[in-house]
Amino acid sequence: MRKVRELTRDEIPNLWSIDRTELIEHLYLHQRGKLVLSAQRFDMKGWPEGETDAYTPHLLASYDNGAVFFGVFDEDSLIAAASLDNIWRGETLDLLQLSFLHVSHRYRGEGLGGKLFKLCQQRALEKGAAGLYVSATPSENTVHFYQYMGCELLEKPDPELFALEPEDIHFVCIFE
Repeated sequence: MRKVRELTRDEIPNLWSIDRTELIEHLYLHQRGKLVLSAQRFDMKGWPEGETDAYTPHLLASYDNGAVFFGVFDEDSLIAAASLDNIWRGETLDLLQLSFLHVSHRYRGEGLGGKLFKLCQQRALEKGAAGLYVSATPSENTVHFYQYMGCELLEKPDPELFALEPEDIHFVCIFE
């Protein structure tokens, strides 16, 4: 039986148990205000080396500064998670960042990502945000997911986030 709930601080390191496996055959590039699909092949087998050590302190600090983390559990196993940061973004500082969203490989296609996205949307609305800021991995599947969820390409990415992830596709999802 699946359960969705907020994660505690002590559970944050468990995010790395999510199976990120994916065969990526196409990446999007942001060129002159448009998305251009490029044939590139990557066989993602888990998290990149060093990423867990590098990002765990960042995620814990984010939690300590008010970020919320949601998790989906299958029995006791964390199979999907998302995080809504607490730092205001965008030109008018009215967006909150969806800073993490991953679904374990074998559970993709079941609507878990969409459910987590909507939970983060709802929490952002409750905090008074006008929308979500998303810095997305440029894989074809990821970009299509965010477009399906109503995200649109940002003309002017947040300078701080763009400097951290210049190859990511920077989206905005404005609430209506």
